[in-house]
Formats: sequence, C-alpha cells, structure tokens
Amino acid sequence: MGTLRSFDQFANAVLEGACERVIVGDLYCDIPLGLYVIRGENVVLIGELDLEREELPPHMTRVSTAEIRRAQKAEREASDLKGTMRKRMEFLDLD
Repeated sequence: MGTLRSFDQFANAVLEGACERVIVGDLYCDIPLGLYVIRGENVVLIGELDLEREELPPHMTRVSTAEIRRAQKAEREASDLKGTMRKRMEFLDLD
C-alpha cells in the first residue's frame, strides 16, 4: 500500500510512503517500506483504497513487527513439519 506518485506506459510505478501488510492468522502488521519503484512486469492489480472504510475484519489484531515475524516463523516451521511428516508417511500410501 502507498501513495501512487508516478507511472508510465509500461505500468512501472512509484509509490511513496509504501507499507507491506503482513497477515498471519488473526494478526496483522503494517511494515513501513518508504519510497518504492515497482517494475511494470510485476504489477497485477492497481486499485484505490477507501480510507473512510475499515478494510480489515474486527477480529483482526494489530501487532508489532517483531511479533508478526515470530508468528511468520512459527507458521513456516509448522508448515515445514507438516511437509516432513507427510514425506515420512508416503510409504503408507493412504490414497
């Protein structure tokens, strides 16, 4: 998210005051990135945010950057563990 300052015919864009919204489960954090130049080949969608509307469900909780990083790490480790467990169980051929 950020303020669109410039773009060209190739969809290259300059965002000012950009931030990344990271969501893990019911937790979220807006991480400030500053000025961003985005290559047009990486643009999928550009839209306008209505700042008057609440954009997140009420059950979402805003947390610090450190806390969201810990949540991301825990989610990644759980996913990795699930993958390794699935590989160990392949010999059972449960399908």
